[in-house]
Amino acid sequence: MRISDENRVMVDKIKLLASDKGIDLTGARVRRTSSRFCLGVEHGDYNGTELFGVGTDRFIWMAYRPNGTDRVRMYSGNFPNDGVVEFQLGNVPAPKSPEVADSWARFVYGVDYILRREGFPLTQGVDAVLYGNIPGGGMSRSASLTLNLILSLLDANGMEVADPLKIVDLAQAVENDYIGSPCGQLDQIMILFAREGMGTHYNPANRSIQYVPLGQGAIPFRIIGLDTGTVRPGLEKSTYKLRRSECEKLVELAKPEFGIKCLADVRDPELCKKIFARFGASHPELCARLSYICGAQKRFYQMLAAWKNGDIETVGRIFREDGLGLRDEYRISGPELESMCDIVRTVPGVLGERMLGGGDKGAAGALVKADAVDAVRKAVDLAYPRSHPAFAAKYATHVCKVVDGVQTYEGMLA
Repeated sequence: MRISDENRVMVDKIKLLASDKGIDLTGARVRRTSSRFCLGVEHGDYNGTELFGVGTDRFIWMAYRPNGTDRVRMYSGNFPNDGVVEFQLGNVPAPKSPEVADSWARFVYGVDYILRREGFPLTQGVDAVLYGNIPGGGMSRSASLTLNLILSLLDANGMEVADPLKIVDLAQAVENDYIGSPCGQLDQIMILFAREGMGTHYNPANRSIQYVPLGQGAIPFRIIGLDTGTVRPGLEKSTYKLRRSECEKLVELAKPEFGIKCLADVRDPELCKKIFARFGASHPELCARLSYICGAQKRFYQMLAAWKNGDIETVGRIFREDGLGLRDEYRISGPELESMCDIVRTVPGVLGERMLGGGDKGAAGALVKADAVDAVRKAVDLAYPRSHPAFAAKYATHVCKVVDGVQTYEGMLA
């Protein structure tokens, strides 16, 4: 697989990091995993909705080589204070251990633990160095890292998993069962299955994947990630965990009378009205979460049809409407995220904008006419530092392409 000049810079950085830490990567394979941009339904995965999104060109790169021992040695250039992570395969801290809760190493420990638990015991250690440029919240850095680790360690051990959805299950288990993050499967699916120039449509009813090309006649547009410079804690420490528990609580309350198994089962407006009538007074906050999911599901099919027809203006409008629902009904956004949205919403040519990912902090996103990109950058550079001076040196604007989610490269570290 040919690597671009831009991405070669990242591999050269990995070489320097490896040299500095005394890690031999001669002959190493390089795996690159993408970020993702969800077009719908954000927070829909754990509520049972269909999903749609694309892979985007902010990546995690991992160079790795089998080392002939039963030990793993890894270094992340993004977390230098953690130093070189070294451990014996099969000898990792217990799940949700407090001593590793704030270290990126919990992901590689979790991969070893979950693979072993699920019948993929690793015996071949690796030496590896990682580096990435995915913003820390909103574009699925943790899912990208987990997938990269799973695929790379399985490869180094000569193991294959025939069903890619099993890889999704393994990656979710690392976060759910080992780390304690209550994530769904949106991020893992949108990264693992991402294809250049295509949207990925996932239907949980039959666990099917369909690739959906953007329809002909679409105006030139760009996907923009608006990194607020804030750092969102893991989902296990964020509002995400609370929102998921609220949705599960409403399902628990409504199931005996209305027979629902998840909030996505509430598609009929009349059923939604009945649940509101039953629980709106006693649990208004739970019903507000349902209101978002009901509206987002209805908009989802409109958005998908618009994508197929090349009507990117409608896709953008629905993206904006989803953002308002996430802000006002789901209450999952944050002040810096909404500042970014407020700023870019004023720029002619911005088709839609909203927060991304787990919420609270991290990145927002926008769909923008191609000829409006410079105006968006200028507006953000002018207004965001004034609104949040503490993050004036940390925010960033990422203009993204739609890319394959996973790529591997040979012969770059001869």
